[in-house]
Amino acid sequence: MKDVKNYIEANKQRFLDELFELIRIPSISAEAEHKDDMVRCANKWKEYLLAAGADKAEVMPTTGNPVVYGEKIIGADLPTVLVYGHYDVMPVAPLELWNTQPFEPVVKDGHIWARGADDDKGQSFMHAKAFEFMVRTGQLPCNVKFMLEGEEEIGSGALYGFCEEHKEMLRADIILVSDTGMLAQDTPSITSGLRGLCYWDVEVTGADHDLHSGIYGGAVANPINILCKMIADLHDADGHITIPHFYDDVLVISDEERALMAQAPYDEERYKQSLSIKAVHGEKGFTTPERTGIRPCLDVCGIWGGHTGEGSKTVLPSKAYAKISTRLVANQDYQKVSRMFKEYFEAAAPDCVTVKVTPSHGGAAYVSPLDMPAYRAAEKAYTTTFGKRPIPTRSGGSIPIVAGFERILGIKSILMGFGLGSDAIHAPNENYPLFNFYKGIETIPYFYEYFCDILSGREA
Repeated sequence: MKDVKNYIEANKQRFLDELFELIRIPSISAEAEHKDDMVRCANKWKEYLLAAGADKAEVMPTTGNPVVYGEKIIGADLPTVLVYGHYDVMPVAPLELWNTQPFEPVVKDGHIWARGADDDKGQSFMHAKAFEFMVRTGQLPCNVKFMLEGEEEIGSGALYGFCEEHKEMLRADIILVSDTGMLAQDTPSITSGLRGLCYWDVEVTGADHDLHSGIYGGAVANPINILCKMIADLHDADGHITIPHFYDDVLVISDEERALMAQAPYDEERYKQSLSIKAVHGEKGFTTPERTGIRPCLDVCGIWGGHTGEGSKTVLPSKAYAKISTRLVANQDYQKVSRMFKEYFEAAAPDCVTVKVTPSHGGAAYVSPLDMPAYRAAEKAYTTTFGKRPIPTRSGGSIPIVAGFERILGIKSILMGFGLGSDAIHAPNENYPLFNFYKGIETIPYFYEYFCDILSGREA
């Protein structure tokens, strides 16, 4: 991509000024009071896509917040890249922990400080500017479509229906996403997998009302005791999940990919120190990065019951509650796992209590094969701009809509993230290094070039 660095250098301040206009709009999807801000932000994105060179851009209604769609079609016989991002951001509370105003971006110490600086306004905006560069310099090698949603931080509820309704409009060869991160500024990486998710609410009932713990203790089951025992029994001594057939569909990655992942820098002592723990804990036979990337897990996210207020109350409670989740890996069907857990946990209850499991929400895992054209193109793009081959990583987190894209649209996604773990996304003092912002704009055009070369057989 000729002169991309010069183009960035000549337009650095303008890029920031435009990004800051987006950031100043408090597009918090979780808070109803910001409904008008969602529309304002969508319209600002429409304006920027048109200015960058899109043939058309529009703000399209959904059952929730609008989707911004834009496109530039230069040839019916050329590949098409669909860029996905989101313009909604997380709430900012607790405000007192911010060192700056969350919606008044500030550049300090080489970072942009603001809500949305990284997730996902900064990362999405890189694509708009990379697209602008290719259009204005006559180097755009394929068709480009943009889809920016306003509900990612609250589950992308409306986007599934939007995709079902507009399958033809969204037809593409690959979906390009920057909503993930890389290992370090000097260690590029590509997120080759995301874990899926299941979530349940559990209620355990003993007697039909709270009882005096002296009169009934030892004779009537305590739901909290029973629940704790049932939860403890969900893992064996080696950290394996004990639900029958839970691992039947788990995809075992190749030794080659496992070796590539092992190249990622990891210091276990530093990891433990950063969390103030004496030892790591997890499934036997796997490293800590593998436990959070290529293996499923099951955890209690909340547990309560009985008297939790000030002082003592000698009560044997009638009910106990828990919130339980599992992170899933490739090939595991989250709906199947959801039914499996419900049936197992309810059946495991002793006769002295009644257990009710209510499924909450979930999403499928996602994997980008390392040999697919888009992965190879991304790998070459990072190698070109960073001077070293990126390391494939499996994220422990989940972006359910990515698996939804594959299911509904039949299109794979490539996750080219440029964020860092220190960017404090979702937390006070979110930030994004200027180096990563500009490096993303530099790297993305090379993805387009290499992707088109690979698909056309021109790969060197």
